[in-house]
Amino acid sequence: MTKQNQDDNRLQELFSLQGQSPWLDNLRRDWLTNGELQSWVDRGIRGVTSNPSIFQKAIEGSADYDQQFFALMAEGLSVKDAYWELVTTDINGALDVLQEIYDNSHGKDGFVSVEVDPSLAHDTKATTTAALDLSNKIDRPNLMVKIPGTEAGLPSIRKMTALGKSVNVTLIFSVARYQKVAEAYISGLEDALDNGAASLENISSVASFFISRTDTEIDARLSAINSPDALNLRGYAAVSQAKVAYSKFQTAFSGPRWEKLASFGANAQRPLWASTSTKNPSYPTTLYVDELIGPDSVNTMPDNTIDDFLRVGSVARTIDTSVEDAQEKLDRVQTMGIDLDDVAQKLENEGVASFTKAFHDLLTSLEAKAENQ
Repeated sequence: MTKQNQDDNRLQELFSLQGQSPWLDNLRRDWLTNGELQSWVDRGIRGVTSNPSIFQKAIEGSADYDQQFFALMAEGLSVKDAYWELVTTDINGALDVLQEIYDNSHGKDGFVSVEVDPSLAHDTKATTTAALDLSNKIDRPNLMVKIPGTEAGLPSIRKMTALGKSVNVTLIFSVARYQKVAEAYISGLEDALDNGAASLENISSVASFFISRTDTEIDARLSAINSPDALNLRGYAAVSQAKVAYSKFQTAFSGPRWEKLASFGANAQRPLWASTSTKNPSYPTTLYVDELIGPDSVNTMPDNTIDDFLRVGSVARTIDTSVEDAQEKLDRVQTMGIDLDDVAQKLENEGVASFTKAFHDLLTSLEAKAENQ
């Protein structure tokens, strides 16, 4: 066995040994045309996530989209409509590549996620309409539409689930919000049954809990306190929150209420660890992979993090170890005067703003390209 194949096994073993699905948090047109995405799948990737920032980098960073874009302009489409055509072309291409994973896993994996216009994050009705339009436009069984896990997004999650659509809930930054997201999904499944659904087996969901940004924010607040106790807590909050959230996942998707839904084929809404590239150069590059491994979960990683994990990562069940210690660390952070709810709200606001800016900046760039052709 070559060294490369040994490394590849590390990625495959996340799923085969630990029941965790590794997904790729990136997508580019050339990866579809040159076979790179298929290569990732062959090495063990089981799903793909995208967001407005990813598409901004992909479309602005190459000429691979120009021919289609100018053809769409010639057809009389608006720049915004042309953008969505570019995006859906990539998503459909990725769905084709992941279809075999979806089929072989009986609908448990093989998903590709695409996000609604992030500027709608605080508008329930507009988000629901956009999510439904996007789902109907692409209309593939292994599509997940990404809806922000804002307060306004919760009813949209429930409504889309009730309509039999698969949703990736994004931008979750707190355990409390995660619990509301799980409740929205479960209630949506119950609504689907009430609306006459004979089976729930074709509805799937993941709850994307953002990791590294939490440490970045909390570490900065701990550093500002500048006491030994505070400084010693740096680098623990994000993993601790994920561990506690996973324990809530285990509780939410068990018991009589869930067992009734499961009897109709319902799939648990798996926690998905997102934003798993470390931002602090003093932390191991695989910290947010190694420490968050466990069954019935997903880790979506940018390609550079996957490369690092293939080289130096560790495959062992870690997500449900030392949960009491994780809660104790979060309690200690709060005794330092750090309000975790305030942290989560700040990060949610920043996340929505960042994705919205990427979305609008790309549209501006495309408008300039259209004017200068």
